[in-house]
Amino acid sequence: MGELPLNPDDSGLLDVGDGNRMYWEARGNPSGRPVLIVHGGPGAGRSRSAHKQFDPDLFRVVSFDQRGCGDSVPSAADPTTDMSHNTTEHLLTDMEALRRHLGVDRWLLYGGSWASTLIVAYAQRHPDRVLGIVLIGVTMTRPQEIDWLYRGLRLVRPVEWERFRAGVSEAHRDGNLVEAYRQLMEYPDAAVRQRAAADWCAWEDAAIGHESFGKPGQYTAKTDADRMAFVRICTHFFAHTAWLDDGQLLRDAHRLDGIPGVLIHGRLDLSAPVRTAWELAQAWPDAELRIIEDSGHTGSPAMAAAITEAVARFTPSRE
Repeated sequence: MGELPLNPDDSGLLDVGDGNRMYWEARGNPSGRPVLIVHGGPGAGRSRSAHKQFDPDLFRVVSFDQRGCGDSVPSAADPTTDMSHNTTEHLLTDMEALRRHLGVDRWLLYGGSWASTLIVAYAQRHPDRVLGIVLIGVTMTRPQEIDWLYRGLRLVRPVEWERFRAGVSEAHRDGNLVEAYRQLMEYPDAAVRQRAAADWCAWEDAAIGHESFGKPGQYTAKTDADRMAFVRICTHFFAHTAWLDDGQLLRDAHRLDGIPGVLIHGRLDLSAPVRTAWELAQAWPDAELRIIEDSGHTGSPAMAAAITEAVARFTPSRE
């Protein structure tokens, strides 16, 4: 397999309305099979390495930064950025606008964690535009999943969770912690916002701290601007359960009929327990579920091998 260039072959800022311009980039063969890499978070920004999964001679590899993060503008790190124009509905519309802008008829969708939610929602809305789907670390952003990650995990990480809980005012500690942190990220005092972002990322790192094969510590390692954008977007989306009805993606799984998919999930994933992936696979007969016994949310060599196999399934043959 050839090497994709470090720098993209083409890139731009797409005007998606509401004062937002979405950064996108494309690599590989302009006539190759289109694949859209969707990043997680929400608000994490595009991966700098995911494109390496795809043969540049056979794929046209497209990446983008969702509203408010990465190289898209304006950044959610700027407290004056209006978050009311950053919802799941906006992101789905942006993905479709990018497809039209690039002249893509149908594309393969690839991504993990929060990207799973966004990809499935997009595919259910535009099934005729999807060639196939590869999901890693499956989520559907249901209330029960958010409650598990930010409250239920106290059963596994009690010390770290108490620190996380202590990051909000005493009046909010027994309530909705995600909403409490969302409010802190909108606070006028920059020091308050910075402290909240640091506390949030410390908890996110605690949820993956046991993953010796993966990438522990990645949230705290973010730059200040990336951390601020990530936490502001993440709390904004999760406080609103991504503006999805409870169970919506399972309810509408029939819209995925005929779309082949591979769901790859780590057995040791604490932040997104495997049951979510299993439930989606049960409702989507065209999807194959691969459970990786030694992997958590951030991967392992065995998960990397499974991802390579999944991509190979959708790789066109050389003529």
